[in-house]
Amino acid sequence: MKKVIIIGCPGSGKSTFGRMLKNKTGLPLYHLDMLYWNEDRTTVEKSVFLDRLKNVMKTDEWIIDGNYASTMEMRFAECDTVFFLDYPTEVCIEGVKSRVGKPRSDIPWIETDAIDDEFLSFIQNYNTVNRPKVVELIEKYSDKNVIVFKSRKEADEYIGE
Repeated sequence: MKKVIIIGCPGSGKSTFGRMLKNKTGLPLYHLDMLYWNEDRTTVEKSVFLDRLKNVMKTDEWIIDGNYASTMEMRFAECDTVFFLDYPTEVCIEGVKSRVGKPRSDIPWIETDAIDDEFLSFIQNYNTVNRPKVVELIEKYSDKNVIVFKSRKEADEYIGE
């Protein structure tokens, strides 16, 4: 395991799992949100984001957490291991609610507001809109080591927490 992606619905705990995996393996961890967002909640230009991501992917070892559908297949093609946090919608909504007001290393600001309706709708529709695309990529890249967790307990047991 040298090149790892962690994907799943927002609120599933991709960044938290990434930090635990980094601690266990020593692999460098990169958060897509940190490559994409500025501290003032604006985004970098798409070309800047892609350059940042490609520079990470050129290195010999990495863990990249995040979805970003437009770059997901590129990451699938380059990784050797995929962790898919395939949790129920309610778990993910609770995960997003629980991080409001807490500093995080995976995003350059502190969430101070409740979940906005657009983001909540994205989470609620993830399993019907986005999950099938993830499953399709998992099937397409069947040569990868794919680990699917159905609960936080499974992920914690894998890490040894």
